[in-house]
Amino acid sequence: MAYSSTDFSEKKKDAVIDTNRKIRVGIVGCGWIAEAHLISYLNCPDVEVVAGCDLVPGKAKALLDRYNLTDAKTDYPSHKEMIDDKSLKLDAISVCTYNCQHAAPCIYGLQNGLHVLVEKPFTVTLDEAVEVMKAEKASGKVLSIGFQPRFDANMQMIKKIVESGELGKIYYIQTGGGRRKGIPTPLGTSFIEKDTGGLGALADIGCYSLDMVLNAVGNPKPLTVTGYKSDFFGKDPNFYPGHPEYAEKFGVDDFAAAFVRLEGDIILDFRISWAMHMDTAGDTLILGTKGGLKIPSTECWNGSVGGAMRIFHDVCGEPTDTVVPILPSGEDLFLQKVRAFLDAIKNGTPSPIPSSQIIYNQAILDGIARSAELGREVTIEIPEI
Repeated sequence: MAYSSTDFSEKKKDAVIDTNRKIRVGIVGCGWIAEAHLISYLNCPDVEVVAGCDLVPGKAKALLDRYNLTDAKTDYPSHKEMIDDKSLKLDAISVCTYNCQHAAPCIYGLQNGLHVLVEKPFTVTLDEAVEVMKAEKASGKVLSIGFQPRFDANMQMIKKIVESGELGKIYYIQTGGGRRKGIPTPLGTSFIEKDTGGLGALADIGCYSLDMVLNAVGNPKPLTVTGYKSDFFGKDPNFYPGHPEYAEKFGVDDFAAAFVRLEGDIILDFRISWAMHMDTAGDTLILGTKGGLKIPSTECWNGSVGGAMRIFHDVCGEPTDTVVPILPSGEDLFLQKVRAFLDAIKNGTPSPIPSSQIIYNQAILDGIARSAELGREVTIEIPEI
């Protein structure tokens, strides 16, 4: 049985995992996010993690050895050598590299007949995402993008509320959020350097808040973007006590905002932050002709909601509001993401988080960056694939 991101939590309890067929997985990029992938795979009885690779010598071995995977092969200087090693008999790879290196291993893996789970963001640019999708289409393999918040019961409730018609026609969305002081330098500098991160807060947490609302309203195509981004905090040496050198390496955005026109006459008002002199960039609002949904922000955008949601509507001509209580997420979201990917492989079913939807997310990120650099509105054009 395969699961979509909207029904996984309801069906997973009854799932029977066939352990007779083991899926052989290799991990590309063995930094901190790779550990989350590895732990999830180790909790799936039908998986064997047989290899890992990283550009830093010894890094892949250190990670896999830490989890007693001493028989796994790790002596590969890059993803190409690992994928080319046919003795591994790989079925799939997890791409856990820094942002600017997402596209290359995805494409190479798909071209070599492997299923791919890639961490968010999909890529850095729209052009890269298109090239990955071309390889996906030619391969016929599963490509799933790492948006585990889709499996959260509260995220699914947002989508159910919109699809129920309770809000009427959606015409305006405000979303975003972020951190007051949260540039991720404790995790190294790959997030903040232009050549590795590519984008900053936009790609790190902005893609999550975009997916929350885009998925809820049916993934409408973006048409135009007016974008802004800044790096005032990231380039300030005083922001990093004891590590002023981080300011010199900072080459991405620490704040971004945009005004996006979507198909269906929907306006998207977006803002995201790694650093700002404010406690929140605002709650998420979804306004419709029959009602409006208010989704409280969180201190650090983590893929869920900051409190009980409220639907504002009229009852018998009188303004009122309905509280939507927070729902328990249940099983670990990261594990749900990995499990859904594995089930799609084993059952030959569509990707649980498909590129055909996430391409719109990527197009908006790309459009914001282009618009900010050009200082004007840009048109979004997504080629047929």
